[in-house]
Amino acid sequence: MDITQIFKEVIAQGASDLHLSVGLPPIIRIQGKLTRLGEDPLTQDAILGALKVMFPQQEFSSFSAKDIDLGGEIEGLARFRCHLYNDYNGLCVAFRLIPYEIKSLQELGLPDVVGKACTLQTGLVMVTGPAGAGKTTTLAALIDKINATRSCHIVTLEDPIEFLHHHKQSVVNQMQVGVHTVSFSEGLRNALREDPDVILVGEMRDLETIKLAITAAETGHLVFATLHTRDTAQSVDRIVDVFPSNQQEQVRVQLADSLQMVISQMLIPGVENDKRYVACEVLVATMAIRRLIREKKGHQIKSSLESGGQLGMQTFESAVKNLAREGKVAHMIAEQYLTGLTDSKKF
Repeated sequence: MDITQIFKEVIAQGASDLHLSVGLPPIIRIQGKLTRLGEDPLTQDAILGALKVMFPQQEFSSFSAKDIDLGGEIEGLARFRCHLYNDYNGLCVAFRLIPYEIKSLQELGLPDVVGKACTLQTGLVMVTGPAGAGKTTTLAALIDKINATRSCHIVTLEDPIEFLHHHKQSVVNQMQVGVHTVSFSEGLRNALREDPDVILVGEMRDLETIKLAITAAETGHLVFATLHTRDTAQSVDRIVDVFPSNQQEQVRVQLADSLQMVISQMLIPGVENDKRYVACEVLVATMAIRRLIREKKGHQIKSSLESGGQLGMQTFESAVKNLAREGKVAHMIAEQYLTGLTDSKKF
């Protein structure tokens, strides 16, 4: 199997992901849909051979049931992150392609208010959504804008490193979990001693990481982080629910004081099926929002989003309907995404 040739095909077809599994041909994802590259099934040896070409320093002989996350590139062709795992048939690898170019917030189609996060000096900004919703791409655009417009020290903690940031107006130090630091929490603890202005936490996976991220935001740093949550209100609740019940009241106060913005997003297929558009729900932490968080009234956050349009806030419902009105997304597709979000399907 010529892995370089496969990646050339992946790029030529504009695919976002590549899957290699024993017993199947290479499979790519184009605009959310899976497509086979040929019909010849892959063997365990073929997949291992490709991995050894791509990661000559990595030891694969002891790989069994344990999953492995790796990041790398085929020079001059593509950067990628990959996840190795086993299923019933044997070895599987999922690749996510990482473009060399970092797109701007405008090119990504994000609301103007998202750019205001780059001007903040302190606080917590969360980018949330399901896997494959473009969270990493949004974070890269935010960090790139800060890098280009501000003089500060940016520290990123990633697993693995995906987009590469070159020093512009800022100094950017990127660290990979498992390579440059043991864990997100350990890396974050150390980062606080490295004179950072901006900290990016690739994923808030556990209580310790969340606790340290909130502390960093409280103590004068601008912290960007991701969560796998459905919407902005759920993101707030998820943060609080991670803590033991006897600590949740205090955490609500801390989160209310430190939270600046929550950007929840999902990708929706376009009319011509050759592009996906981002639909964003945006929460800006106004005094009213902070009060709702403190008083445990997360169920009222949606009402604040609906009435906060003048501040740039918007709900998923309004974002999806706007895409349909603009002709970017078919009404039938929009209705499918609106199911469960609202009773009104009117555009």
